[in-house]
Amino acid sequence: LFLVLGGIFITNAVLAEMIGVKIFSLENTLGFEPVKIFGKYSFNLTAGVMIWPVVFITTDIINEYFGKAGVKKISYLATSLIAYMFVVIALVTRLSPADFWMQINNQDPEGNPFNMNFAFNKIFMQGLGIIIGSLVAFLVGQLLDVYVFVKIKNLTGTKMIWLRATGSTLVSQLVDSFVVLFIAFYIFGNFTLQEITNIAIVNYIYKFCIAVVLTPLLYVAHGIIDAYLGKEKAKEMVQLVKEEKVSV
Repeated sequence: LFLVLGGIFITNAVLAEMIGVKIFSLENTLGFEPVKIFGKYSFNLTAGVMIWPVVFITTDIINEYFGKAGVKKISYLATSLIAYMFVVIALVTRLSPADFWMQINNQDPEGNPFNMNFAFNKIFMQGLGIIIGSLVAFLVGQLLDVYVFVKIKNLTGTKMIWLRATGSTLVSQLVDSFVVLFIAFYIFGNFTLQEITNIAIVNYIYKFCIAVVLTPLLYVAHGIIDAYLGKEKAKEMVQLVKEEKVSV
């Protein structure tokens, strides 16, 4: 179970970082006119936010059955693999492109010429600020998520899954949304604190809505896992988590 949940968690975390270089318009995608927030900011989001909710949900499920030890272990592993991914990409972008590859991939569907190698490097190679910001924000967000989750669970016991799952996600993602932008565009960029705050709020509104909408999936996942483990085994694992005796 831990292997499967960990695989889902790491795959989506790494994939979200990789596709996050694309910025899309949520309103245009849904066929609406752009909504202006704070005067000029519409819902322009990174493509990575499409699958980050899977990471949120998986984090809470791992926390439920394997405790904070399980979440910390998988978070440290995911962070290391994301860093490894960035290193590999940086090395690959330095490889000299084959001449025939450049020739067969040098026009768009309309016949406009472009440099395929430049496009490849531009898409995959993110700025240093974004890389550092993403890694720090991811790790801080995960550790904060598990901390809040445990605190709420200690107060509610095994009841109110929705409260500890959604509550921990909303708190952790509030911090995550600001940390990545602050590091990437304030420390390493030239954005003002006001601009960063406005953009972070827009991103957080989206994450807030998605976290609430996807809450029912937690109950579906719990049902599937409990059926797989058996009620007695599931209760035993939850109790071990409560006593902090889980070993993964």
